[in-house]
Order: sequence, then C-alpha cells, then structure tokens
Amino acid sequence: MWRWTVLALLALVIIVFGFSLMDTGGGTISAEAVLAGAAADTGGFAQATDPYAWSFPADFGAHPAFQTEWWYYTGNLKTADGRHFGYQFTIFRRALAPPSSPVTLTGGAASEWRADQIYMAHFALSDVAGGRYFHQQRFSRGGAGLAGAALEPVYRVWLEDWQVVALEPAARRTRIYAHADDFGVELVMDQLKPPALHGDNGLSPKSDEPGSASYYYSLTRLKTAGEIVVNGETFQVSGASWKDHEFSTSALGADAQGWDWFGLQLDDNRELMLGQIRMTDGSREPAFGGLLVEADGSTRYLSAEDFSIETTATWTSPHTGAVYPAGWNIAINTGAEQLEINLTPLLADQELHGGGGVDYWEGAVAISGGAAGYGYAELTGYAQAMTGRF
Repeated sequence: MWRWTVLALLALVIIVFGFSLMDTGGGTISAEAVLAGAAADTGGFAQATDPYAWSFPADFGAHPAFQTEWWYYTGNLKTADGRHFGYQFTIFRRALAPPSSPVTLTGGAASEWRADQIYMAHFALSDVAGGRYFHQQRFSRGGAGLAGAALEPVYRVWLEDWQVVALEPAARRTRIYAHADDFGVELVMDQLKPPALHGDNGLSPKSDEPGSASYYYSLTRLKTAGEIVVNGETFQVSGASWKDHEFSTSALGADAQGWDWFGLQLDDNRELMLGQIRMTDGSREPAFGGLLVEADGSTRYLSAEDFSIETTATWTSPHTGAVYPAGWNIAINTGAEQLEINLTPLLADQELHGGGGVDYWEGAVAISGGAAGYGYAELTGYAQAMTGRF
C-alpha cells in the first residue's frame, strides 16, 4: 500500500552512510545533509496529480521521474498435504536527486559505482504449521549492476541475487528468486487477470492535499507454484500471489498516524483491496477507499463510505511493545450485495522489527464469514507514528 513512503527513507539512512561523502555539484556535503535533502526536497520530481496513461508491460518497469517506487509481492501457498506458507517480497527504489540533477560521487569522476538511486528489499516467510516467522532485508545502490529495474530484454527488478524476472516479453509469466540465511523461495507466477487500477484510472489519493497521491495498480491473482526452503528442508508449493506496484513523489497527508491495508483473495475468484489511513486525532482519512476485482477482471471502486473495518482482537509485540489489531470484522457494500467477512492472522507474530526505526506488522490472514479465502494485511503506525516521516 503506502509502505514505500517510510521504508524508502529507512533505506536512504543506511545506504547514504555507506556512500561516505558525496558531491552534488557544489562541494562535498555530509551524509546527514544528503538524507535531509532527499527526504524533504521534492523539487524536480514528477507529481501524481492527474489520471495516468498506462501501457503494459512498459509500466511494470521503473518510473525514475518520480522520487519513490516499489514492487510488492505476497502470496499464500500450500504443499500437497496442506502445509501453509505465506511470503512477502518487496523491492523499493528511492531517488537521491531528480533525473535533471543527478547526484555524483566526491570529485565528480565517472564511475560505475555512481548512483542516484537507492534500493531496498524486504523478504519474509510465515511457516504456519511450524509457528515460525522469518524476515530479512537488504540495501544497495543502483550502480555497478547491484540493484535496479529494467525492461530489456525483459521486465526485471533486482537487488543483488534477489529478483523478480519475466519469463517472456509480455511479462505475464514471472519468477521470484530469493534466499536468506534460513529460508528461501523460488516461485513461478502466471498472471490470470489484467492490471487492476486503483482510484481514478490508477491515480490513488491519500488525502485532499494537492499531490498527496500515487499511481497504483495491482495484479490481484497470480497463479503460483514452486518451492520454499526452511532450514534446509524444501517444500513444493502452489497457490496464489498478489502484486502491487506504486510510484509517486508525495503521498500521505501531514496528519497521518499510520495505516491498515488488506489485499484479499476470495475463493469465488474475486479480490478486494481495502485500506484505511488512521489520523493522529483518531479519525479516518476519507480520501482513500478500496477496490473490488470481479471474477472476470472488471473492477469497482469502493469509497471509504462503502466499507467499515472493526478490530476484534489485539496482539502485543514482545519485540517492540506495540499493540496491533489481530482480527477484524469488515462490512463491504459491493454494489450488488452487503458482504461481511472476518479476518484472522495465520500467525500472531508477523512483525518486521529491528529495521532501524520503522517496525510494522505484515502477514498472512484467513478470510471467513460471508466469503472464504486468504490474504495479506499490513499495519503501520503502531510501533512508531508515520507523521512527518517524509
């Protein structure tokens, strides 16, 4: 959802310090100054203000005119005997400077290490039967081939050997490869539905402030098969994945505390994206809504008034002390019916923590009630407020 706004800044903190001193054309400056400038100055970057003219597969790739971008994949997968796994794999891009004024290394010398883009990846796995949650993150600069996003010869987004790569030019078939210390995935995904455009033809507002929006589409049903490795043991799995791709320069409003986001895949071959931005005064931002994707791929926009989200349980993190929602009743007016569903985390502890100041909960959930299925939830602003993060 809006995860890139704060996580990209986290990447910036870590990677910029690895750059030592940098030069922007007017003398050397400290890493702290680079961070502050990149976080606050959006001059020279494109803004999400009008509906976007989409073209696929070209728009699967990078959009360097915008400051921040991410490619996000989650999935619920099972073995033949029903052992359940959830996974999250996300690559973030953050620009240090707009394309018209690239950042250069000290001295300005040409170098393959020179980079004006920072990349970060988050990789997590939920082993439901084993009661274990694994997560790891990586950071790199977009230089010397270490990380990047490309369309030639095919769509590919990577950070070192973690990558998503298309298996044919139209990029309707893709492969995820990621291995960490104790866990890994090698999965092939087949696109079953066309891109679902959020908001107004992909222009997704986050408040009524000018430019407080992003360009946002999802591939809500990706048939998935492959293998998962946990502590050296390999499992053959299949199921469904979800892809989000979002890019922008400004997003959350100034008074946003955090957000609750849900990507839900129903067993009747429909999908729901639902979310709420929680404000510092306890209210809900009315500008952001949701999306219903029908079985045939057609979509229906859901305004904030079309659905309600009620917390039914909480969980207290032993890592951060944050108190997160841990169950929800959601009522949705789909236009054709009043759908009421219940969401339950498949594991209580699916918190990505210890990431240098931004801790959040992102995990697999089960759907019951008026519909069945599985999905993913993302919860931020419970361990640390998102206010003023960018």
